[in-house]
Amino acid sequence: MIDWPNPVVTAITAVNCLGAGLDATLLALRQGSSGLRPCDFPGADFKTHIGRVGGLEDSPVTGALARYDCRNNRLARMTLEADGFADLARDCISRHGARRVGLVLGTSTSGIQQSERAFAERTDGGLPDWFDYRHSHDVHATTEFVGALLGIEGPCMTVSTACSSSAKVFADAAQLIAHDICDAVVVGGVDSLCLLTLYGFRSLELTASEACRPNDVDRAGLSIGEAGGFALLERPLGAAQALAVLEGVGESSDAYHMSTPHPEGLGAFNSMRGALEMAGVRPGQVDYINLHGTGSKVNDVVESRAVMSLFGGETPCSSTKGWTGHTLGAAGIIEAVIAVLAIREGFMPGNLCMNRRDPEIETNILPETRTAEVSRVLSNSFGFGGNNCSLLFGRAP
Repeated sequence: MIDWPNPVVTAITAVNCLGAGLDATLLALRQGSSGLRPCDFPGADFKTHIGRVGGLEDSPVTGALARYDCRNNRLARMTLEADGFADLARDCISRHGARRVGLVLGTSTSGIQQSERAFAERTDGGLPDWFDYRHSHDVHATTEFVGALLGIEGPCMTVSTACSSSAKVFADAAQLIAHDICDAVVVGGVDSLCLLTLYGFRSLELTASEACRPNDVDRAGLSIGEAGGFALLERPLGAAQALAVLEGVGESSDAYHMSTPHPEGLGAFNSMRGALEMAGVRPGQVDYINLHGTGSKVNDVVESRAVMSLFGGETPCSSTKGWTGHTLGAAGIIEAVIAVLAIREGFMPGNLCMNRRDPEIETNILPETRTAEVSRVLSNSFGFGGNNCSLLFGRAP
């Protein structure tokens, strides 16, 4: 066990189907307006709802980094430009030095859409000349691209553990700081829409025809979304003004099934308990839980069982995927950003699109967004293969 450094979050940003930047997400969460819409993604010919980010088709990467051009990297650049995040990150690099700042990003599909386009144009002569796998589809391409844009010279790593990817980046970043390898780390996640994920989840019979309804008795599956998000973690001493403290991280793998969690939620329970134990926090000291809550029939009930086992039925909780859809490898960072916003702005997001709570779900699901003083938030991200991560954020001193 390493000596936990309690890194502080000094900057955040997010882009998703609600819009670009924190204000768009915050406004939607307060007003109860979803960003999900009927699927209009080219080539996806079936009925579902998606969380699509506008403007990506018309904003290619040009100049010295043009070889990185793909939907995922366009989304990464758009996210860096939101909320002045890139400038804040570069200021951090100036304070600490480029080699003392690291980068850890999560993604599940990276630039797969670029390969889909290339194979659609394949001829007897092979793939088209414009296709550059190394700088688009490769799982590390977006991390390299972001590092080059920001001028980071410290460790650069990519985490790809399905839907827990951009939650686990916080654990890696905290260890880089704890072991005195870095003074600050840019963490985040970027996942963009592609046919592989849309048809892949459809083949698993996990996509809903209408907008997803997490925890609702009539929920019918997921709405796939795309998103990018970043946060800046710094060593407390010498950091800029803090938005929140990363108090604990819990990770587990129940390895029960390739795509189905343990029926009693043992992996989820262990990751949540691990985060609390690392922070030395009791369950009753957590004000709000942002659930993984995808809207699938099985997963929502299983997560509820795990929460009930550890917290009982009093702690307010909700899923925010009714706003953004399930953004897969970016879900962890998007919901971490929401957790920090909840602490900073004093509110608990409601569970959008839940008309009637499933009676099998006994947790205290918030039907509507509530104004409240929030000092501590637990955020859950669970992936295929029983790959689980829970993040505990607390109010900064």
